[in-house]
Amino acid sequence: MSHLVLVVDDDKSMCELLAEGLDASKFEVVWTTDPCAAEELLQLRTFDVVLTDVRMGRLNGFELCSRLVQKHRGLPVVVMTAFGSIDAAVNAMRAGAYDFLTKPLDVELANVTLERAIAHGALHREVTELRREIAATRSYGDLLGGSPAMRAVYEIVERAAPSEASVLISGESGTGKEVLARTLTAKSARASGPFIAVNCAAIPEPLLESELFGHTRGAFTDARIAREGLIARASGGTLFLDEVADMPLGLQPKLLRVLQERMVRPLGSDRESPVDVRLICATNQDLETAIEERRFRADLYYRINVIPVTLPPLRARGTDVLLLANHFLHRFTERSRVQPCELSPDAERCLMTYPWPGNVRELANCMEHAAVLARGNLVEKADLPDKVRDTQLSETLLTTQEPTELLSLEEIERRYILRVFEAVHGNKSQAALVLGLDRKTLYRRLERYGMLRSHDSVAPVSGVR
Repeated sequence: MSHLVLVVDDDKSMCELLAEGLDASKFEVVWTTDPCAAEELLQLRTFDVVLTDVRMGRLNGFELCSRLVQKHRGLPVVVMTAFGSIDAAVNAMRAGAYDFLTKPLDVELANVTLERAIAHGALHREVTELRREIAATRSYGDLLGGSPAMRAVYEIVERAAPSEASVLISGESGTGKEVLARTLTAKSARASGPFIAVNCAAIPEPLLESELFGHTRGAFTDARIAREGLIARASGGTLFLDEVADMPLGLQPKLLRVLQERMVRPLGSDRESPVDVRLICATNQDLETAIEERRFRADLYYRINVIPVTLPPLRARGTDVLLLANHFLHRFTERSRVQPCELSPDAERCLMTYPWPGNVRELANCMEHAAVLARGNLVEKADLPDKVRDTQLSETLLTTQEPTELLSLEEIERRYILRVFEAVHGNKSQAALVLGLDRKTLYRRLERYGMLRSHDSVAPVSGVR
């Protein structure tokens, strides 16, 4: 089967020479003397390779190459020039060319180069497809990850999505709680209804009440017109309350009444209107501790916590870090580079070592940083942010040969539990998740190590790094 080659050269005789000189059993040649027409031809037919001259009147070959590689991922471009030099080679590579040839053209060499370019393009497309297939098996809606912790989340969501039960999503900041809420909604019977998201921590109490419940004209100063609340606006769909632990205590019984009665009363009104919403809440705090501290109502907690889902922190998700890193890297380089970036082995080791206190959000920021600073198509360790690059694994316990420096298993466990608590900022539920322990077992360990004080808080310990 012959491969389709597009030749672009403003010299008609060169185009004809290539059409006649290239091996007819391997290549079918289409040529044009207009570089602008080349882009139109690529829209009409699928070419296996492009061979373009550099010096052309309307558009030089480097610019054309750069355009084609950006628009047609995996299409190999070979550049030919009569001015063969190191500079020409460098410019061709920067433009994303697979290779370059010098004039006067050696037709036999051109045959070989085009064959290699086509094979490279086919391999690139195969790798891209394989990556897409692998990613498909390690994703769920807009969530990425194939770790056991994430597969457990997917299973809960799959079973919970068809129901009308309220869902409480717990997890550290940056773990993707809103993404999970949207994914759950997309798989529910309410997928076509509205999805209204409210950040309870970002809106002052008086304004939050008005935003949620609405108000009548004249209900308060500046209430010049009546306004429908977000709860009513979400009717027929889903209301997502992010950072629900920060909802003012005075509003909590009003929300509870809405959930119990399925009715909402705007501020300043004496009439209630029916609403049909499914509630999904999210928090990065331990609500059980908030109840003990009288910052959150227990009756509301039991109403919103019908189906609890805990998103694991990124450091507990193993190689999902690299899966997500590559996803973000390709996203950030798709429009700004002629070819996508890849991670070097050293960069991958740094990413796997770093504890990611900011979770997926911090990883996305890190990959955008790397995409901007990377000099070539390979992200090196030096391209990562300083705090990620400089993180080192504590390997003393593993590498020491001195028996006197080795610690007991109990001491290692104690230090590790302290390190986990430091990483999760004292959140007992998150610590239990990372450690793989239930809360009762965790409390017994904390008590054994003298880490519990009044109100079950964790005692600060000096010297923990």
